[in-house]
Amino acid sequence: MSEHGTWRRVSREGRRFLRGRTRTLRRLALWSLLESAHTFLGGYAVARALDDGFLAGRTGTGLGWLAVAGVGALLGALALRGVFGGLADLVEPLRDGLVRRSVRQAIGRAVADPARESRAGDSGAVSRLTQQTEMARDSFAGLVLIARSFVFTALGALLGLAALAPVLLVLVLPALLLGTAAFLATLRPMARVQRAALDADEALSARTGELAAGLRDVVACGGGASAGAGIELLIAEQERLTGRLARWTALRTLALGVAGRLPVVVLLAGTPWLLGRGVSAGAVAGALTYLVQSLLPALDALMTAVGAAGTRLLVVLDRFCDAEPAPRPNSEPLAGDPGPVPAPPAPPAPPAPAAPAVELQRVRFAYGPRAHPVIDDLDLVVRPGEHLAVVGPSGIGKSTLTALIAGLLPPGRGTVRVAGAPACGAPGRAAPGYGPDVRRTLLPQQAYVFTGTVRENLTHLCPGPVSRGEVERATAVLGADALVARLGGPDAAVDPGRLTPGERQHLALAAAYLSPAPLLLLDEATCHLDPRSEERAERALAERPGTLVVVAHRISSAVRADRVLVLDGTRAVCGTHAELPARSPLYRDLVGLWNAQG
Repeated sequence: MSEHGTWRRVSREGRRFLRGRTRTLRRLALWSLLESAHTFLGGYAVARALDDGFLAGRTGTGLGWLAVAGVGALLGALALRGVFGGLADLVEPLRDGLVRRSVRQAIGRAVADPARESRAGDSGAVSRLTQQTEMARDSFAGLVLIARSFVFTALGALLGLAALAPVLLVLVLPALLLGTAAFLATLRPMARVQRAALDADEALSARTGELAAGLRDVVACGGGASAGAGIELLIAEQERLTGRLARWTALRTLALGVAGRLPVVVLLAGTPWLLGRGVSAGAVAGALTYLVQSLLPALDALMTAVGAAGTRLLVVLDRFCDAEPAPRPNSEPLAGDPGPVPAPPAPPAPPAPAAPAVELQRVRFAYGPRAHPVIDDLDLVVRPGEHLAVVGPSGIGKSTLTALIAGLLPPGRGTVRVAGAPACGAPGRAAPGYGPDVRRTLLPQQAYVFTGTVRENLTHLCPGPVSRGEVERATAVLGADALVARLGGPDAAVDPGRLTPGERQHLALAAAYLSPAPLLLLDEATCHLDPRSEERAERALAERPGTLVVVAHRISSAVRADRVLVLDGTRAVCGTHAELPARSPLYRDLVGLWNAQG
């Protein structure tokens, strides 16, 4: 998109954001008027102290005017205190909105291309969610604070110069405008370079993420040199762009020097001419006070902020202004279009047999084209309503199997189907756009709990509203009701950092119980619970309508399951707990080890 288009798009989004916060802006403006009064009194009181006080031989009058200037300084401090309170109400909602938009964009890319996202992830989204949101917040806060200060400081200073002697403006304004014009000429080129620098940063982040995911295989296959060459090119590009930014920064510094120093030189050089036209010495001193203490520092701060934070903010916000997809089904009629004439109803067909809950056919998966396969030639059928336990030694591929069923990893060969549809895809979305995949829910070992209410943590997997009775029933069945009560009830706030791993797992299991997904995948999701709590949770989830697949870490989990899948690295054996000791030496060893530990 062109720079003009970028500015127009960011400007439109910015106006929409500010329109919703007019009350905060009015409060900022009212506090800033005190800053204008402080600036006006600073120079005007100095002029009066000289002309009406010290130069006229009235020391008391001079000291009185200096006291007035001191009162103005107190007003400025009071204004700054109020400004910071209003600034927080403006800046934090911006950051929260950018975080939400970044997450929606990442989900949208994953929906559009799940295979690509499952292989490499959206590392650019990580940069937007962390570095760029913080960059936008800091840049926006600094820009608002400094731009507001400049506007109201300049208002007070210019009013003061006009009050002292209007001819002072004739000397000061041309030099100010010249330096400002030179500064503005550097903004667009710097924005282009900063945009390219952010592109290079995202590319480097994405490439580094891809290499990190397959680093073991890269090293094993001897591909370190070729993989590192691509990284070196991206680093060199960042170095080149940093040099260009430094050169433009030097030009901007020159423009700042013209705007910030030339007016003082002009005023001092023109002092004899001003005195000859009847301008008092106090007025000249007051004008110099306005320039040195108020106007030029504010202008210098504004140019620095706009040149650095402003152009950076424009480039960063452009990352978050991408149009979010809102697909409309092809069958949706346009306004005024009656749509196709409905066909007469067909006679009812006999019910088709239910598709397997999970079906794997000759599935092979390896973390890299030359890596040893983790899953090799696996066939598996899990019937609807079945409870399957997956066992095997650490690192054998249990989590990889659940990721394949969850659609997080595409198989290298073979097919993985969930409820008759490919696992990697989006046919199970709750509604057009974004939302949970209602076909399945995966609970990893590290339970996901976010900052919000207890109810939000329990119902975030549900596409629709959940009644209070349903929430209470789920927590009671899973034995999490005492935890919810201790946290303060369903509407209490949750701080994930204050929860133990077991408490987080309890909340995540209750969320899975409330989920409408007919397939639940538990990848050691109860490992932080005691055996009794684990048994209660697994029995509750197994009695819930649907299919349950559990990666087991205790023999009791395998005993409770309808069938057990044993992964041993060379072949997979599936059967009941009673059958497997005779069919699988590995399972026999695992049972003996578990019993010895129990």
